[in-house]
Amino acid sequence: MKKLIMSAVALTLISFASVQANPVLKTKAEININQDKVSVKPEDLPAAVKETISSEAFAGWTVVEAFLVTADDKTQYYDLSVKKGKEAARVKLDKNGRNVE
Repeated sequence: MKKLIMSAVALTLISFASVQANPVLKTKAEININQDKVSVKPEDLPAAVKETISSEAFAGWTVVEAFLVTADDKTQYYDLSVKKGKEAARVKLDKNGRNVE
């Protein structure tokens, strides 16, 4: 009887060990976007970008810092940090002053 109980306990422990030994697969997706970012003085932005920022849609907002970003596909846009009082936002505009998604 003792051997039977010990065998049952051993089988139970082995079954728990085999359940815990199953590896958990985790997938990790990485998207590597290569972009060049060059600092630009706000006063050196293209006229079209300045015009957009000074338009009614951006009334009261001022450019704090600006970057010219070149993406992998060689498209360029301006990444602007703008501020209005305590509010801050980021705006992406192309060289013609149009919004970039």
